[in-house]
Amino acid sequence: MSPPAAPRPGQPGDDAARTPVPGGPGLSSGPAPRGDTRGILEPSALLRHISFRRLPPAPALRPYIEHYWLIDWDLPAPYEARVLPHPAVNAVLQWRGGRSRCEVSGVGLRVHTERLEGTGRVAGVQFRPGGFRPFAPTVPVAEWTGRRLPAEEVTGAGPALTEALAVLGEEGDDAHRAAAVDAWLLSLTPRPDPQAALAVKLAELACHDRTVCRTARLAELGGLSVRALQRLFAAYVGVSPKWVVLRYRVLDALERAAADGAADWARIAAELGYADQAHLVRDFTTTVGVPPTAYAAKSAA
Repeated sequence: MSPPAAPRPGQPGDDAARTPVPGGPGLSSGPAPRGDTRGILEPSALLRHISFRRLPPAPALRPYIEHYWLIDWDLPAPYEARVLPHPAVNAVLQWRGGRSRCEVSGVGLRVHTERLEGTGRVAGVQFRPGGFRPFAPTVPVAEWTGRRLPAEEVTGAGPALTEALAVLGEEGDDAHRAAAVDAWLLSLTPRPDPQAALAVKLAELACHDRTVCRTARLAELGGLSVRALQRLFAAYVGVSPKWVVLRYRVLDALERAAADGAADWARIAAELGYADQAHLVRDFTTTVGVPPTAYAAKSAA
């Protein structure tokens, strides 16, 4: 990868912090994105087919956005990438076959399969759970759940988006692409929203705090009634708090299965807050499509 270039005039830059980190989607509360592969199904196979990096957004955008994820590929034969989505909205800028477009992808409820072929580039934006609403403040985030729409229909069109798509079509470096995405998102003028900040905080608790196994516990930590928490998540996250807790547990289990084919699933079930191993296996199988042992064996092949 070439050295970072200075941002174009008028575009925000944060090149000192833009160190690419290999790996998959994951939470990040600081300037450096994490390097885990959480959410990527069979990550070793995927990373043999594509180049995958993550970069932090501009500082003003970090309360709303976890990271940017950049992908490039040049494939002799088609490849299907499979991802178990986080409880987050993504904006996906794509260049394929000489054409560019941008879509807003609401929280995905099921495993997503993306067919990659030929040559292409993607600059993705993974918003924090609860962090997208300030960019489209008049519509509850649940409106976008399970849907993939042209960005112009969700956030409106504008010259900054046109420029970001043009930059993606060029043979530029990562810092140049990230600066163009920064400029587009900042042009949408997101404003601080205390409810969005609360939703982000509670979603992160659901991700990191293994004592949070039930909606009532998360509501207690947020100082809310269960009903108020459910309304908050529908408006700002797009899915229920119960769904968020379950998805983070399965994402953790998925990463452990990929890392260790001989994992102790009884111990992992206890660490993730499950009543027993059978409950974990049932949730994993329902979500991913195969039991954890079968998935681990396939990942190791």
